[in-house]
Amino acid sequence: MESCFARPVLAGPPYTAASPDAANPAYTIHAPLKKMQRGLYLSLYSRKFALLMFVCTVLLCAALAHAQQFDVAVGGSTLSSTRNTSASLNYLPPAENGGAYPAVSLERIFKNHYGYSAEIAFRYRYALYNYYQQFRPLIYDVNAVYAPHLAKKTAADLMAGVGAQTVLFYKPYGGCYYSSGCPTRSDSTHFLMHIGGGIHYNVWRNIFIRPEAHYYYIVNNTADFHSNNVLRLGASIGYTFHRD
Repeated sequence: MESCFARPVLAGPPYTAASPDAANPAYTIHAPLKKMQRGLYLSLYSRKFALLMFVCTVLLCAALAHAQQFDVAVGGSTLSSTRNTSASLNYLPPAENGGAYPAVSLERIFKNHYGYSAEIAFRYRYALYNYYQQFRPLIYDVNAVYAPHLAKKTAADLMAGVGAQTVLFYKPYGGCYYSSGCPTRSDSTHFLMHIGGGIHYNVWRNIFIRPEAHYYYIVNNTADFHSNNVLRLGASIGYTFHRD
C-alpha cells in the first residue's frame, strides 16, 4: 500500500534544489534587505544625477542664446591629500587620495574675458573606507572665471567659487559603529571653497585641451577623511560652441 501512495520524486531543471545558502535563515532574511538597500542607493544617486543634468541643460540653452564663448569639456583627474603618518591608533580617518575621477564642465566667457562655470567630478570606481566599507566621492562646484588670452590659440582659465562634496557610502552595515572604523550613515555632504586654473589650448578649430589643477577646502571633511585640504590634478578635452 505504501508504494501506491509514495511521494513522487521531482527531478530535472525545474525542480533543482536550491543552493545551500538559500536554506540558511540568515541568507533568507538578509539577501532581500541587501537588494533593497542597493536599489535605494541607486535611486538616490540617479535622482541627484538627473537634477544636475537638468540644471546643466538649462544653463547650456541659456548660454548658447547669446554667449560670446561657451565651452563644454570632459576630462579625467585624480585626488591628492595628506595622510596621518604619526598616530598609532587603529581605524583613523583615511586620506582622500588617488582614484580616477571623470569630470564634466560647462564654461561661459563674455567679451571682457570674465564669465562663470560649473563642474562635477566623481570617482569612477568605489574605494574601500579603511579597507572595509565601499564609498564614492562626488565633487561639484560653480565658479566665477577670468580667461585672459595668452597667445593666438592659448588662454588661461582662472576660477574661484563654492560647491560641495558628497560621499556616498554603499554598504552601511547594521553592526557598524565609530570605533570599528566605518561610518554609520549612508552618505555625507560638506560645503567647500574652490580655486583652480588651467591652460586652454585650441588644437584644431573649436576643439581644445586643458591641463588643470583644482584646490578644495572642504569644511569639516575631517569627519570622514584626514584633511580638509584636497588637490585635484587632471586634464580635459572640449569643444567651443560659439566665439565672436
